Order: sequence, then C-alpha cells, then structure tokens
Amino acid sequence: MSIFKKDLSIVVPVYNEEGNVVKLHKKIVAACEKLDRSYEIIFIDDGSTDKTVEKCKALSPLTLIEFRKNFGQTAAFDAGFKESCGRIIVTMDGDLQNDPADIGKVLAKMDEGYDIVSGWRFDRKDSMSKKFFSRTADKLRKILLKDTIHDSGCSLKAYNGDALRSIDLFGEMHRFIPAILELDGYTVGEVKVSHHPRVHGETKYNWKRSVKGFVDMISIWFWRKYASRPLHFFGGGGMLLIFIGLIILLWMGIEKLFFDASLSERIWPLMGTFFIMLGVQFFVFGLLADIVMKNYYKIQGRMNYVIKKVNVK
Repeated sequence: MSIFKKDLSIVVPVYNEEGNVVKLHKKIVAACEKLDRSYEIIFIDDGSTDKTVEKCKALSPLTLIEFRKNFGQTAAFDAGFKESCGRIIVTMDGDLQNDPADIGKVLAKMDEGYDIVSGWRFDRKDSMSKKFFSRTADKLRKILLKDTIHDSGCSLKAYNGDALRSIDLFGEMHRFIPAILELDGYTVGEVKVSHHPRVHGETKYNWKRSVKGFVDMISIWFWRKYASRPLHFFGGGGMLLIFIGLIILLWMGIEKLFFDASLSERIWPLMGTFFIMLGVQFFVFGLLADIVMKNYYKIQGRMNYVIKKVNVK
C-alpha cells in the first residue's frame, strides 16, 4: 500500500521554455491554492539550452529535476512520476497552451470515480498540419488500442498515483498512458479543457515524433495483447505458414504422381519448402519468446494481471 505525502503532484516537463515557466508556475500555484489540497509542483528540465533552469531555480515551491541532455518528453514524464509523492498526479505541458485553471475541472471529473481523466482540447489552437497528424494518430490508436478518449495528445491529465507508478515509459509512450492503463482495467474519463495558442518559444512537435509515436503504438498493441503469450502470436503464425507449405507440397506431389507434371522448372516446390522452414522458425521463436517473458515477469516479481482490491469478511 502506498503512503502519499501530498494530495496532488503537478508534473510538468519543460524544454527551452524560459518565456513561460515563471508565468506557468504562478498559475499552477494559484489554481492549487483554490483547491485547498496539499500539493507539490515538479518541473523536469529536458536539457534546455536557454535560461529555463535559471528561472526555475528562483521559483518556490518547486522540485526541479535537471536532465544532463535532451532525452524527450516521455523520459521527462517518467522521471517526474518516479519523483512524485501525490495521491493524484496531474500532468501538463510547459508551454502555457494548457490552462492550470482547468486542473480543478479534471479533478472534479476524477471524483466521479475514474482512475484517469484526460483533457480534451475541443477547440484547439494549433496549425492545420498539427491537427491533421493528431487526428490521423487518433484514428489509428482507436483501431489498434481501442481506447475511448478523443485527444490523447493533450498533456493535461489526472492519474491515480499508484496506477501511474506501476508502468515504465519509453520512446513516445507518454501520449498512450490512458490507453495502456485502460487495457489493464483502469477506468478512463474525459473532460473538455481550454487550449491557448503558443505565445513564447517554439513547438517541439514535428513529423518525426508522429512516426515514432506510430511505432510505439504498434509496440504497445503487441505488448498488451501478446506479452504474456507470445507463442500464441508467433506459434500461431508459424503453424499457419507450415500448413500453407504442406498444402503446396501436397498439391505438387499430386500433380507429379497422377498427372506426370514436370516440377523442375516450377517455383512452387521451393515456395512450399520455404513456407515450412519459415513456419518452423516462427514457432521456435515463439517458444523462446514465451520463455523470456515468463522469466521477465518472474524477475520483476509481478504477473500479467492487476488486482483492484481484495474483500475479506
């Protein structure tokens, strides 16, 4: 059972946001004071090359985590989560496009019984290209991960602290956290929030992040669907390939025996043999992956399920 030192942890990655951090901190403090809850504010500097760190060091209350170089927003969030001690963790961007005044709104939605509440930038103040990439990613996410939120790219979210600290983040996974937790059985809600145009600094979003995000989406889909049973994926595919190969060779044998067909210049016998060999390799790979995953869960001291609670009478 976790012991929480604060009610809220506000976790904000910042990267070259010298024009925003002071005003953002002031707004977060004002929003948290209105809530009458104990809180902490954590800024994670992701290797800024401007005066972001210098300005953050003058702010209080604030826990500042400094990276040695730019590791990315996902790594910054992960470091902030592990440093936090709040019962609820609220995340947001450091560019002032999220409004700290909406923190109360997401917490009110969370009080309805949700484990995660995601902000929905219903009226987005972004460029058309950024909206296009975001909406395309949302469509793919709904197909692969089957999550229920409209706007995974909105950083303003509130999480059950225990749920969030149970996962490790890599790549560009931060935008898929609600989907990851929803696959584990946690409840996800959504609420419309404000979105403001960027005034200071430059956007860190580009097409490269979209490509990385898509690759991470595939990784999450596979991990959550087959991590505990990789043999079902690779072994099943291997058995299918072996079956196709055997059918091809059987048909070639029938043609040779009953129709005296010449097979020396035909590619199908080679194709049948290739399918069988490939299928065997897939099946063996599935067996090895199955052993690796069982050892992984054993070393981690966990299983591929999450217990909500235990009732004893």
